[in-house]
Amino acid sequence: MKTIIRGGTLISASDECKADILIDDEKIVRIGINLSTKGIDQIVDAHEKLILPGGIDVHTHFDLPMFNTVSSDDHYTGHKAAAFGGTTTVLDFVPQTGNDLKNDISDWLKKSEPKAAIDYGFHMNISIFNSEVAEQIPSLIDIGVTSLKVFTAYNSTLRLQDADIFKVMRIAKKHGFLTMLHAENGDIIEILVQEALAAGYTAPEWHAHTRPAWGAVEAVSRGISLSAHTDAPLYIVHMNAGGEVDQLAYGRDLGIPVMGETCPQYLFFTVENLKQADGAKWICSPPMRFDEDNERLWQGIMNGTIQVLGTDHCPFFFDGTQPILYEGKEVMIPGKELGKDDFTKIPNGLPGVGDRLPIFWTEGVVKGRITPHQFVALTSTNPAKIFGLYPQKGVIQPGSDADLVIWDPNLKLTYGREWSHQRTDYNLYEGWELEGFPVKVFLRGNCLVDGRKWLGKAGNGKFMRRKPFNRVI
Repeated sequence: MKTIIRGGTLISASDECKADILIDDEKIVRIGINLSTKGIDQIVDAHEKLILPGGIDVHTHFDLPMFNTVSSDDHYTGHKAAAFGGTTTVLDFVPQTGNDLKNDISDWLKKSEPKAAIDYGFHMNISIFNSEVAEQIPSLIDIGVTSLKVFTAYNSTLRLQDADIFKVMRIAKKHGFLTMLHAENGDIIEILVQEALAAGYTAPEWHAHTRPAWGAVEAVSRGISLSAHTDAPLYIVHMNAGGEVDQLAYGRDLGIPVMGETCPQYLFFTVENLKQADGAKWICSPPMRFDEDNERLWQGIMNGTIQVLGTDHCPFFFDGTQPILYEGKEVMIPGKELGKDDFTKIPNGLPGVGDRLPIFWTEGVVKGRITPHQFVALTSTNPAKIFGLYPQKGVIQPGSDADLVIWDPNLKLTYGREWSHQRTDYNLYEGWELEGFPVKVFLRGNCLVDGRKWLGKAGNGKFMRRKPFNRVI
């Protein structure tokens, strides 16, 4: 089917123009003024609207087992929520269960493929490292998985020692993988958690007190050092502390190939939210910090030290003993109530994949912190370039996938669960007043979201096989 999107203002990471877009066979075919409508099956009016490339969220967790439950969005519900928020591609993480990485990826594909409603890809967690795993890593390129995640926290489960991270990064450098780092100090966390529980400190705020910011800053510094030693690109996930921004800026100034991501929750919330009666809603790892950290992260976004806004989307019910209605059916999944008497048993994670673009537009663009071009760069174009999706994704140009968001910059609404479509019982931004919102969302030229209507289907998303040796920006 041939479609023309007529009269919108196209926003890219560098410029803007008013033009029509011709879509055919899932691709953008032509961009121009007053394109001919001869032989066109559908015309979409975008006058007085903006047209953005579909958002790309490179940090999501769907259907993830944790603490005797599972994250409440799977690869259908989470994809649907993403689409309603203007995101058309997501990257998820494959847990490592042993020495057979390909089998882990195959199992994750079997789980996700029938449900996927938008395009998606995978990162591979490396939480066990030995000679057998080292030999397998290069073969992941054949599957299209070209990014590896390592951890300096979660002792005895996910953490690798620095020597093994160093070895992983050497392999990554040789074969063109990007290494992603969860940066916290696992040893300090382990000691502080034991001490807190022994002293009877079990409230949610102690999740933050036992994961101090200096441990994250120190771990980022170690990661940058390993990047310098190996000359391997490194991507710091979910940056949350102001000192991390300082370390990233220092490394980049020295020419070390390091990049950074933050998430909306670290721009707006603090440990004070964990002290509330419903503080468990804000439990994620790393935790919320302080006002000065929020401000330093914003500075890093505005001056280009931070390249990407992700979400670390990993939602759980606040009260999993009570059902919610989702697509007309009752759903009840154990959630954060599992840790009502012990913060260490609260599932770590927040909803966010559908909130990212609307919240960031109002708080970033409308409030004058960033330009619309920076918005597109941080939420779409930079992720596409860094993770091997560009120029198929992340840009509006002939030959690219027709992943497009018609954005109404004048639409005002009171945001919350009603708008977000995330399958959980709360929204962090309930009651926030927003200005600017997606009104139509297209995946490869097919309309998924039309106002409040969902037109997408499970199974329509495609697995994205990504290429190695991508850009450091």
